[in-house]
Amino acid sequence: MRTLRLIFIISLLLVTVGFISWSDSSASENNGAEKISVSKDAKPNVSNVNYDNLGTMIASWYGPGFHGKLTANGETYNQMALTAAHKEMPFGTFLRITNQKNGKSVIVRINDRGPYIEGRDLDLSMGTAIVLGMVHKGVIRVKVEEISLDNFNPPFATLN
Repeated sequence: MRTLRLIFIISLLLVTVGFISWSDSSASENNGAEKISVSKDAKPNVSNVNYDNLGTMIASWYGPGFHGKLTANGETYNQMALTAAHKEMPFGTFLRITNQKNGKSVIVRINDRGPYIEGRDLDLSMGTAIVLGMVHKGVIRVKVEEISLDNFNPPFATLN
């Protein structure tokens, strides 16, 4: 009885979600969408991703007191976004930040200026600090790599 009930519940979920369709529609239908044809000779537009090691830096995090206020690049600060502040790096620079103690890493975008405390190189958003597991510690040593793509010029300003 228990197995039968489990099978019934799974079947009901599959029908509800749409994995099993009771209508006579086929996978070849496109619901009125225009067909797109691709040449057999088409090649994907692929760029190499480069990681330029910038070394080790001291990172802290900031958040609650600045949430909703404007950053140095003019966007509204979101403490849960994966962003960072640096004194000189161009806005829109993407970095891979790795916590050297636990190996956790995250990709962030530079959107603000700081930190303004001597001895610190990066101010990370609270969301970034959560991903790196550094909220409680507050200040940690991180490995920093700049991310770039071959043949790609990022726009002047990028937003969350």
